[in-house]
Amino acid sequence: MTETLTFLGIESSCDDTAAAVVRIRDGRGEVLASVVAGQAELHAPFGGVVPELAARAHAEKLDYCVEEALTRAGIALADLTAVAVTAGPGLIGGVLSGVMCAKGIAAGAGLPLVGVNHLAGHALTPRLTDGLAFPYLMLLVSGGHCQFLIVRGPEDFSRIGGTIDDSPGEAFDKTAKLLALPQPGGPAVEAEAARGDVRRFAFPRPLLDRAGCDMSFSGLKTALLRARDGVMVLGRLHAQDRADLCAGFQAAVADVLAEKSRRALALYLDENPVSPAFAVAGGVSANMTIRAALETVSVAAGSAFIAPPLALCTDNAAMIAWAGIERFRAGGRDDMTLSARPRWPLDATAPAMLGSGKKGAKA
Repeated sequence: MTETLTFLGIESSCDDTAAAVVRIRDGRGEVLASVVAGQAELHAPFGGVVPELAARAHAEKLDYCVEEALTRAGIALADLTAVAVTAGPGLIGGVLSGVMCAKGIAAGAGLPLVGVNHLAGHALTPRLTDGLAFPYLMLLVSGGHCQFLIVRGPEDFSRIGGTIDDSPGEAFDKTAKLLALPQPGGPAVEAEAARGDVRRFAFPRPLLDRAGCDMSFSGLKTALLRARDGVMVLGRLHAQDRADLCAGFQAAVADVLAEKSRRALALYLDENPVSPAFAVAGGVSANMTIRAALETVSVAAGSAFIAPPLALCTDNAAMIAWAGIERFRAGGRDDMTLSARPRWPLDATAPAMLGSGKKGAKA
């Protein structure tokens, strides 16, 4: 007997308010509707996300996003199987807004509630888009996180490496700010790098001289700052200098991620998976230079390379709905005691990464 499940997903962990409807039928997932309301213009004057403003915007937009997702999908609340919502990790005000919205919908419509780890949403996206079988290697690389995971099940993740300081996305954002480029920094730096000379600046490749899969990007950002100061004239940066700096920085990040991916693949392949696959997700995976470098490493290792469509790489609610479906099918349920969690590591058995904070591991 085939099972058909239709989930509403809600995502509000950072600065994107999102709602989506996802259905699974005959074992295959389908995104019926996905709505994302960004906050880039709201935070642009501040050079980064302001948590209080983000939380307020989520509270204002969530119901509209949900209504629009249901309308686009052509279904009513009564047609839903359950409601899935990001319960962490993330900015606590935004996560709380989403959780409370989901609770209200679930209670009012008499639907089951499923809390989802935002990182699990990213990590399970390749199963929605490509039907990827467990186990597979996942590089989750985004604005707030960077880690290698061996994904063995909907709630079974083994972390084998990660960043000990800044995430690549955070480094891109800080680089953009240093070079007076608009936010979000990733697309801005990538666009500048396309017309830059990748060989002009010799930036470091941090931690490549150290065994293992851990990464560091804070020092790379500092090296860029010094290089920028070295070419500025009367406090001004010429356009070509900016492009060359971006090209060199992007190349350094790509080289680090590629080499660490090679090492992570070796550890993963030691387990002799039947159908080896290397997947990448998160906003930074939308960078085509980085994506190409990762694919080259994966193919060389004899592993399939999976990268979801760009719209599903950045924060979205379709991945949350799908992760909710996966958890629901495995027996996962929540009730009105579901709480918002600013920190929620996928692999609770792994030691916290350096700099995770006094309150525990973030991810």
